[in-house]
Amino acid sequence: MTNGPLRIVVVDDHTVMRAGVVALLASGTGIEIVGEAGDGRAALELVERHQPDVALVDLRMPVLDGVATTTEIVARFPRTRVLILTTYDTDAEIERAVEAGAIGYLLKDTTREQLADAIHAAARGETVLAPRVAERLVARMRQPDRIPLTSRETDVLNAVADGLTNAEIGRRLVIAEATVKTHLLRLFAKLDVNDRTRAVVVAMERGLLRRSAATEDP
Repeated sequence: MTNGPLRIVVVDDHTVMRAGVVALLASGTGIEIVGEAGDGRAALELVERHQPDVALVDLRMPVLDGVATTTEIVARFPRTRVLILTTYDTDAEIERAVEAGAIGYLLKDTTREQLADAIHAAARGETVLAPRVAERLVARMRQPDRIPLTSRETDVLNAVADGLTNAEIGRRLVIAEATVKTHLLRLFAKLDVNDRTRAVVVAMERGLLRRSAATEDP
């Protein structure tokens, strides 16, 4: 950490959001904004130039997303801590950010005081998690080990996410419609769901796929 105010960069592709964060931290927080960036590539240039204590990074950005940006910062500029500030709180998003090396994960509904405190804590090397994020991580740790999907089940799940009917899935995968239904029932059991839409939603949350859900029941 540097002497004096903490030096941070704010990285978010939404100009209004960046301006809001800068305004929140402008005075009385012991924090100095040394740079702003609208994408991950520009963020890396800022971090290299300013060597800030903390990089406040959004997840979804053009050019280089938040996870890739975090990975680069952690590898190339280890003295700079990465604190994620985002609207997304799915298991998949949280896990990807933490695995990339982020020291904290906050949601954009955080208050000025909470944000300032989190930045100071991150600069000290302390893990910082929004309450909802911490709850999701604890709940995930308490879940029993999941049964992995087979490659064929993954194929069926992707086809469901593409909006295909059972007959269309059968034609795509060259299997009988009855076999498609069998795979779907196994998927439902493994994902602990009761319908196609929920199967796709849960699969997206777990990082198994990232496409829109279909709605037809098997």
